[in-house]
Amino acid sequence: MHLNSNPNSYICDAYQHADLLWSLSPHVLTKAVQPQVTLLPTVNGSNPRYDGVDGHWPESPERSPCVAGIIPVIYYSVLLSLGLPVNVLTSVALARLAARTRKPSYHYLLALTASDIVTQVIIVFVGFLLQGAVLARQVPQAVVRTANILEFAANHASVWIAVLFTVDRYNALCRPLRHRATSSPGRTHRAIAAVIGVTLLTGIPFYWWLDVWRDADPPSTMDKLLKWAHCLIVYFIPCNVFLVTNSAIILRLRKRGQRGLRPLVSKSTAILLGVTSLFALLWAPRIIVMLYHLYVAPVHRDWRVHLALDIANMLAMLNTEVNFGLYCFISKTFRATVRQVICDVHMACALKSQPKQTVVELMLKSVGTEL
Repeated sequence: MHLNSNPNSYICDAYQHADLLWSLSPHVLTKAVQPQVTLLPTVNGSNPRYDGVDGHWPESPERSPCVAGIIPVIYYSVLLSLGLPVNVLTSVALARLAARTRKPSYHYLLALTASDIVTQVIIVFVGFLLQGAVLARQVPQAVVRTANILEFAANHASVWIAVLFTVDRYNALCRPLRHRATSSPGRTHRAIAAVIGVTLLTGIPFYWWLDVWRDADPPSTMDKLLKWAHCLIVYFIPCNVFLVTNSAIILRLRKRGQRGLRPLVSKSTAILLGVTSLFALLWAPRIIVMLYHLYVAPVHRDWRVHLALDIANMLAMLNTEVNFGLYCFISKTFRATVRQVICDVHMACALKSQPKQTVVELMLKSVGTEL
């Protein structure tokens, strides 16, 4: 019996089988495949990598299984089906408040909600569900890389609009005279447009972002730069801004209390503290796992890191939906506006479902009641 001196020839078929299984299912649906071993007749002593092997060696390199199974698909489907209508309702209510009051805070919150909608469509629907679950990542590389630009630009826009809102609240509380003299809807719109334009530019380098789910090679210099740029732009720099400005706002309110004045905490300030705190908490796991993947254990090889990144991504995307509950909890005006929007939509649907004659009678009755 002739034995090939290259041990890799014994596992060629196994590699092909593993690659076929991987190509047929996305990372969220991959089953846990235990690495098989093949008993070698002999170990070639000419290759030092196989010295000391007691007749066994792994048939294929370990690929971390998706322990979460189908749970991420269910989670993102529910998140999208609930979060998208909620954010649309939030944007309509905030648009009414912005037109009625002309306060910069409502314009910033409206832009933040719009960026959350874009994030849900591009990242949750296109990235996780369509590309990951439906198409099983069998997408042309150019399409994937172009989607990366949009995904990171949407992320950056959402975060940095929150930074704008934070700076606006800081100026309103700590520099009230200057804020009243300089704030206007036009200035607010220009600031939001500038941030969106800059974030689109910051998304372009992420065209070369590597897929952490299937990246088996050691991180290159470009990969490290992009990972660190992502962490800095989307978390570390904004959180430092949040920390400094929120600390200054809280210190200002405490000084007002020490002087015997009532520390006036507006609804906008309370919303600001809630939005920034939720962002810092929900995004922290993703940043930690990303750096762990970069320097300790890659997602491709360690199922624990794979599971941690799944959970971290789910928490980060939850940040696009929780703001509605925060607004309702803090602001009575927002709750009343949401209620009015729902009533208007219900009335419009009821009028469309009624015959024309019935609609005219209802209108005449309402006019007669007013007279």
